[in-house]
Amino acid sequence: MTRLIQSAGLAFAALILATPAHAAGNCQRVGAVGDGPTQTIATIMSTHGLENIIEAKGLKPQGVVKTTCKDGTVLSQCHSSQTACK
Repeated sequence: MTRLIQSAGLAFAALILATPAHAAGNCQRVGAVGDGPTQTIATIMSTHGLENIIEAKGLKPQGVVKTTCKDGTVLSQCHSSQTACK
């Protein structure tokens, strides 16, 4: 199960890093996914992952973080996104 979570996280991180910047103001929407046994843990994983991706890209977060969660068979999965600019 840990390998599945790691694989999903790496795949999503690669997708996010390949996302082009929006034309207006050199900003882009950045997102991250987090899995956990509860929605609380999944939310923490996705929001902390989002912070790490924004920092790694050298961007500054703008606005609020939007998070949506779904319960799966075994784990909950949350998607967090936020606008970030240069």
